[in-house]
Amino acid sequence: MKEEYVKDGYRITTDRESMDAGAIHGYLSRSYWARGRIRSVVENSIRHSLCFGLSEKDAQIGFARVVTDHATFAYLADVFVLESHRGRGLGKWLMECVMAHPELQGLHRWNLATRDAHGLYARHGFTPLSRPEDYMEIMAATP
Repeated sequence: MKEEYVKDGYRITTDRESMDAGAIHGYLSRSYWARGRIRSVVENSIRHSLCFGLSEKDAQIGFARVVTDHATFAYLADVFVLESHRGRGLGKWLMECVMAHPELQGLHRWNLATRDAHGLYARHGFTPLSRPEDYMEIMAATP
């Protein structure tokens, strides 16, 4: 189900065909969490996730990606708003749209990892892991 949200000259869409993979890769490949990620990996992640593209006119200025089974679990990843567009509430709006998406309602568990945006996610109910000892990971180098 494709969703679209419009506000103050900005648009958020879940239509993957509207995503600018080059712009998304450009940001992610220099971010702290995906530094060096190659474009083909970004394109593959877009293809296999529920994505939210934030744009002003036709320019991609933000993005969020949800990896989910649409029934019980979601992992929020690759959330960003370009530096030149920050301070306008766009990150908050992007998160509101993600959390309100009809296919993501009633999930049992959401996860995410962040180094610096705890306040943004806390507004939407995210908290530190209640039982971090239950979690394990495999951490490979970013391709």
